[in-house]
Amino acid sequence: MSEQGPKTDRLSRNALGLPQIVASTLANIAPAVSFYFGFGAIVGGAGVAAPLTIIVAMVVILLVSNTLAEFSKYRPSTGSFVTFIGMAFGPTAGAAASLFTVVGYAIAAAAIVAISGGWAHDTLKLFLGINIPWQLLCVVATLICGALVSRGVSISTTWAAIFFYFETGLLLVGAVVMLVVNSHALSLAPFLPSNLSGGLGGIWLGFPLAVYSFVGWENSATLAEETENPRKNIPRALVIGTIAIGLVYVFLAYATEIAFHNDAKAIGNSTIPFIDALKGSAASLLILAYLAGMTSIFSCLLGLTNSQGRILFSAGRERLLPRFFGKIHPQYKTPATATWAYIIFSLAVTFIFGWNLDPVTIFDYTGTVGTIPIIIVYLVTTIALPVYILRFHRADFSVLKHGIIPALAVLGTAAPLWGLVQPGQPAPYNLFPTLVGIGLVIAIIYGIILARRSPDLVQRIGAYVADEDY
Repeated sequence: MSEQGPKTDRLSRNALGLPQIVASTLANIAPAVSFYFGFGAIVGGAGVAAPLTIIVAMVVILLVSNTLAEFSKYRPSTGSFVTFIGMAFGPTAGAAASLFTVVGYAIAAAAIVAISGGWAHDTLKLFLGINIPWQLLCVVATLICGALVSRGVSISTTWAAIFFYFETGLLLVGAVVMLVVNSHALSLAPFLPSNLSGGLGGIWLGFPLAVYSFVGWENSATLAEETENPRKNIPRALVIGTIAIGLVYVFLAYATEIAFHNDAKAIGNSTIPFIDALKGSAASLLILAYLAGMTSIFSCLLGLTNSQGRILFSAGRERLLPRFFGKIHPQYKTPATATWAYIIFSLAVTFIFGWNLDPVTIFDYTGTVGTIPIIIVYLVTTIALPVYILRFHRADFSVLKHGIIPALAVLGTAAPLWGLVQPGQPAPYNLFPTLVGIGLVIAIIYGIILARRSPDLVQRIGAYVADEDY
């Protein structure tokens, strides 16, 4: 479609295969962290049949993943959501999406930065008696992450994969132990719709958190330029990653509920149900849960920095954002400038807005604020798919892939979005939708101004196709 930069503006080609991008995606999702802090609230909404909420959330994410899969078949791009929105709706929307998406993801990443220090602090203090300030540990984790991601996409995704598989192995061992110890309580109660609190409506009470636990599923799309055969491997990774993590969540949920003997009230009152369940089943193995948490957090930090740093890089390369962010490391061929800018900004958000708060509260607040724009971006990108196909590939339009599935995905993402922005929420959650709304208005104004000042912007959006040379 358009003008293309010199080859020196390109990332390292064919550096990743399907296993690597799947692993990076799974690492970005961070099942231990998401499950630890989210499952209790999901049970509080759905009751004993909480695993059904997780299954519904997995189906919705699969519907949304169809959007990135279809876009990636036609125009695989490191810019991911930003590129796809800009291609469908034009330069103003693309520029607005670049600012809104990058800031939203960076705020959400602050949740992981904060909990990286907090979890490491608690683990060291509990098992070794060492008391290091969590703020210092946040800085250490951020610096290590930035260094690995800047050094090369292969090495960073390899380490993310190592941490993820170690984490998942520990979680599954703990879950199996809980099932064995509590084998007398085994039942199908967690999968019976009749056990949903408040009937089918109970699914939606915990649905926003269930969807949030899958955030990161889109990681592979941003690695398109460095992936072998991205038009095939990106769609595969999106589906494999979502189904794999969904099955892990369902198994962990079942084991946790069995360990609690299907006592939904006790699970809802637990801060971290999985840890309390393992403590009650085999206290000597408690360290496994803490180690799983540490590796989960760090693998997530690597995965999200790899992914979202590349969205910032792509926006800089296409001059949707300052061109400074589009620089490539001359030796490692990585978006080092964007990587460091992204992770340091997330660290700054952690400290500026949460210095006097505990890490778990920062995790909760920044995770909530950041998730609202992320889900809005999911929603807009899904709407963009049929628009793009009808504009540029009308002959390929499929009623199922480009009509029915996107419509269902819009309905599925609208539900958790409403759960996050609906009126009547307690403070400070009632302020978060307004803050995001102000950010959205600023992003739209930015997009209008940039589009008017740069008439050639329409040619630059999507100019860098992952597997094409110019």
